[in-house]
Amino acid sequence: MQGEPPAKASTPTGAVFLSYASEDASAAQRIADTLRAAGIAVWFDKSELRGGDVWDQKIRRQIHDCTLFVPIISHHTQQRLEGYFRLEWKLAVDRSHLMAMERAFLLPVVVDDTRDPEAVVPDAFRAVQWTHLPAGETPPVFVDRVQRVLSGEASTSTWAGAAASGAESPIGRRAPAAGWSRRVLLVGVALAVLGAGAYFAVIRPWVSKPVASAPFAPPPHSIAVLPFVNLSGDKDQEYFSDGLTEELLNSLTQISGLQVAARTSSFSFREHPDVATVARKLNVAAVLEGSVRRSSRTVRVTAQLINAVTGFHLWSKTYDRDLGDVLKLQTDIATAVANALKVTLLTDISQKIDLGGTHNPAAFDAYLTGRRIDRMATRAEEDRAAIAAYTEAIRLDPNYAMAFSARSVARIDYARFDIHDPAAAHEVFESALEDARTAINLAPELAEGYYALGSALSWGTLEFRQADAAYTRALALAPGDARILAIYSRHAAAIGRTAIAIDAGRRAIQLDPLNFHVHRTVGIGLFFAHQYADALASFKTAISLEPHYLPSYVLLGGTQYFMGAFEAARQSCEVARAGDRGQVCLAITYKKLGRNADAEGMLEKLKSTRGNDGAYDYAAIYAQWGDNAKALGWLEAAVRQRDPSLGVLKTDPDFDSLRGEPRFQAILQGLNFPE
Repeated sequence: MQGEPPAKASTPTGAVFLSYASEDASAAQRIADTLRAAGIAVWFDKSELRGGDVWDQKIRRQIHDCTLFVPIISHHTQQRLEGYFRLEWKLAVDRSHLMAMERAFLLPVVVDDTRDPEAVVPDAFRAVQWTHLPAGETPPVFVDRVQRVLSGEASTSTWAGAAASGAESPIGRRAPAAGWSRRVLLVGVALAVLGAGAYFAVIRPWVSKPVASAPFAPPPHSIAVLPFVNLSGDKDQEYFSDGLTEELLNSLTQISGLQVAARTSSFSFREHPDVATVARKLNVAAVLEGSVRRSSRTVRVTAQLINAVTGFHLWSKTYDRDLGDVLKLQTDIATAVANALKVTLLTDISQKIDLGGTHNPAAFDAYLTGRRIDRMATRAEEDRAAIAAYTEAIRLDPNYAMAFSARSVARIDYARFDIHDPAAAHEVFESALEDARTAINLAPELAEGYYALGSALSWGTLEFRQADAAYTRALALAPGDARILAIYSRHAAAIGRTAIAIDAGRRAIQLDPLNFHVHRTVGIGLFFAHQYADALASFKTAISLEPHYLPSYVLLGGTQYFMGAFEAARQSCEVARAGDRGQVCLAITYKKLGRNADAEGMLEKLKSTRGNDGAYDYAAIYAQWGDNAKALGWLEAAVRQRDPSLGVLKTDPDFDSLRGEPRFQAILQGLNFPE
């Protein structure tokens, strides 16, 4: 709604509330004029809306009092991912959840060719029939229906019946996927459908089967933190509002007894759909949301906590702080949330929140910049840029333990994925190890430091016993961190601790159910545990959540291969044939399908691009081809090169045929895996 409410005390009984983006004012005006001409009261005003507490009170009163809420959807609302109209939509959806199913309240209107499947709207809008009014032209049939709703004659079933009979024009069908990703999307959609069926048809050991008729009863002390809205007037400042939200989320995880939905799942609701949708998808009892306005020296944060079951506000407050006082801000909000949720604070959480942080605003800003780049990095130059940002944070505050741990992990990723010379990669791994140890020296109770240490030891120096101790310590310090739980699940499965791996994976998915990386990582653990059916379901779920991430198809194909579905494995790995891992999968699968020339050609292609760097993968290929001598030879070469992939050798199914070989047993003993 781009207008200030009229001066009346409340909206007239039976009024229609028009909610629109300012660019659609002319279309909204036509709708309002037509309805008013029929004697219908319409809440519509085009004066400038400035926001603030007074505006908020007026908007809430108007939406609370109106009889019918009409959101106007268009290309303009698609382009504006932030705006007052989106808050109006949220308030209206929240109110609708308190109404009986028979009550007609939401009536979405489309004024151009925007399509339902691609519209950026709350889920609740999709549950009701949409009306197409091009440019706001309003026919008598629409006016008649509005009058019947306002008089109480029409219900949701009336609108559904109209939709079924074709009385309203359809909004449009989803356009076919275009461009390079069409094939991947088609495969992804098919797998998503199959994956959903497989995922929920099986009684999984780490996920309960949903019961459609069960009432919503989330854990009482559970919360999701939605990304705080950037109100700084600069889109480039979104990294700061996102980073501050993430730091606050991490602060809440420090509260014993509070279950906090992980960052990736919470941030998937960036468009702020209704609270009830967020709560049900993340299985939380409360939702924290807010806004961030940053100036050169200060930051204003407005936060509000909502009971997701009742829809009522539990607490809200606005904080004004110096940028150097962000840690105190996190403590204040976390404490207020704990008190509102009646969570007993057994310790002073300020000490935990301060742990590893900084009071230097410039260092904090550099750290958040690194986090933003790091999270989206897909190329070597992006990894280097993230490392440079963390390095700047450390220069500004040499005691910034969180920056050291983040740089350690970024360096590990850079060495694993971007450097193909073993000697050069080893140098970077050594730097990552030094960073992790520095982080722990600065903050001995910092879970992120031990997470980085475990990764550096496991992938870099192959000291698996020490890595096991580091991962175990990280989990003990942060038992509610989904990322640590997921990597621990994979680690435990790789060293043969199947039951522990499954339990950690189950908890990771509960905390971060919409994070495809978590499902992938847990699936890898199940694969190493030789639980192929469950691994298959995890990989299909990961693909349904992110169909563009090609490595997931390789994992799916490898699992299908070991389940005996060789043709399905080939199809999955073909999707990712441009990458090294896809080529390894195809070299193995082609041979099993009798396509010997294709298999040999794929191996030669790998060797021409990777040289001796691919020793572990060549060993896997030869092991599956039944050439044990060459497989063992390449494995011994991988040991000499300290190949990071050796960390999974103990349980990797690719080498099951070699486990009785004395040379293989000697390799395992030399790697000194924990029991």
